[in-house]
This record gives sequence, C-alpha cells and structure tokens, in this order.
Amino acid sequence: MIADNIRGVRERIAQACAKAGRDPAQITIVAISKNRSAEELGEAIQAGITDIGENKIQEARLKADSRNLKAVRWHMVGHLQSNKVKDAVKIFELIHSVDSEELALEIDKQAAKINKVQDILIQVNTSGEESKFGLKPDEAIEAILKIRTLKNVAVKGLMTIAPLVDNPEKVRLYFRRLKELRDKIYELRVTSYESLALSMGMSDDFEVAIEELADIIRIGRAIYE
Repeated sequence: MIADNIRGVRERIAQACAKAGRDPAQITIVAISKNRSAEELGEAIQAGITDIGENKIQEARLKADSRNLKAVRWHMVGHLQSNKVKDAVKIFELIHSVDSEELALEIDKQAAKINKVQDILIQVNTSGEESKFGLKPDEAIEAILKIRTLKNVAVKGLMTIAPLVDNPEKVRLYFRRLKELRDKIYELRVTSYESLALSMGMSDDFEVAIEELADIIRIGRAIYE
C-alpha cells in the first residue's frame, strides 16, 4: 500500500509540475515519520523515499539508529527547543524549524562542538496565526542578516506551515508570501547563497505549494494511509 501511495503522490507532483512548467525532479519529498514504525519507513524507502522528517528528537534518535534507516537524510520538521539542539545537530541533515536568532545561536554553538556546519531553514509564519511558530515575514530578513554571520550554521532556505482549510486554494496566499519573501531576499542580496529552498506544502495542499515554487514538500498521511 505504501508503495502504491508513493506512486500516487509522484503522479500528483508530476501533474502539478506540468501545470506550473516545472521539472518534478526539482521536488524533494520528505516523508514524515511521526507515529510511524521503522517498518513503515522501511517500506517507504524501498519505494524510493530518500528523505525522512521527524517532529520529535527522541523518536528520531530511535529510528535513525535502525539499520534499515541509516542511509536516508533526516529532517527536523517540528518545533525545536534549545535544550534539544545538542542531539538535533547529531541526527539531522536539515533543520526546517529555526524560528529565532537565539535558536540559531544555540545550533551554531552545538554544531561547532562536533565540527559540523548545520544546514537550516528559517521558519516564517506567513499566516499570522498565533498558534504557529515562526518569524513574521518582516522580521525574517533582519534575522537572516544576523544568522548568516554564524560559522557553523548555513541558511539553506525558508519554511512555512499553512493553516488547515477545507480547500487548498485558500492557502495559496500563504505559500505565495513565502515565495515573495525569498524574492525580496534575492533582491536585497541578503545572503551569499546561490539559491534558497522553499519548504512548504503537506498532504492536502502540496500541489498548490508546488505551483507556488515549493522545492521541499512534507508528506505524511498521503504516503501511509
């Protein structure tokens, strides 16, 4: 079933890319592992998944130690507390949820201890919902200007989480705001990096996110159920 679901997700990606004039090979699927067993993740990997996303450090540590799951790239997609950073930099290739300068400083500190440059995304709250973490769009550029000076952190892009709605078209605006923020960053030459990835879109709305130039989509339910 999982293999069939992944084929279905890839077909949906291809259709969205065709509509947007994009190459499906540009899209990275991060399979969310929350509440999923190592066996389920193994099936996803067998079906071609190379990137796994986890919300909690403890679960990631247990799963990453599984022999069958060592060859994948691990992504931290949940809220990261400062006291968990020491473990996070040892597990994750990309941390999606950096929502403050203070958190970036702690990541830099802990990554330096293991001689690692930790790739991160800046989480932006494009919807303005108080229940969501993330910098306000007008705060993000100033934060990146400061974070980019850290030696053991590399800003690789931006991330947002859209509200839960009954129609994916209702969240297009929030994805577009992230794209427009990236355009402004490019215009102001805020970073020295050649390109910044956009992590946005989940099971119910990733086609709209792809049309708005998402590079990374975070898929859980559409893969496993």
